[in-house]
Amino acid sequence: MQPARQAFTRESADARRGDLIEATAACLAEVGLAGTNVRAICARAGVSPGLLRHYFGGIDDLIAATYQATSDRMDAIFAAAVAGAGPDPRTRLTAYLTASFRPPVTDPELLGAWTAFWALARSDARMAKIHAQSYAGYRAQLGELLTACGARDAARLAIMLTAMVDGLWLELSLDAGSFGAEAAVAMIERAVGALV
Repeated sequence: MQPARQAFTRESADARRGDLIEATAACLAEVGLAGTNVRAICARAGVSPGLLRHYFGGIDDLIAATYQATSDRMDAIFAAAVAGAGPDPRTRLTAYLTASFRPPVTDPELLGAWTAFWALARSDARMAKIHAQSYAGYRAQLGELLTACGARDAARLAIMLTAMVDGLWLELSLDAGSFGAEAAVAMIERAVGALV
């Protein structure tokens, strides 16, 4: 007689962590920082509060991990945009900059999570460090793309273009009808043409 098989399988630790990170991002997007708590996250992830504390030291660790995971996800999206743009340096630069105006970066839920992360970066040293590293990485990649296009003072231009992209992305996220994604792309292309 063979032993009965279990009716369930345990998810891997990475899958559980991922579920908790996704639930945290969804809570931040839906109810903001004030409504994001252990109970809400665990209910959305379908786990007990004890499991959250098992995988993360607490909610602060989980929110920091969520910020890092979201930043990593954005890096992968921007890298894929460049990889899909072909070999032309100018086309690669434009693809990198304008990926912010296309799905999934324009997902309205992403705005809620980002605003929570930005708010925390002002008061929490760990979140500030994640923010600084994320933006430094974005600007460094942008600087390399600008240099490949022959730009002088690529580091300064990277700061300026990052601020422009962030401002356009924020306005599009708040009011998609204000000027539209294609208009944002055209503004960036015009700015790149004038600067590079």
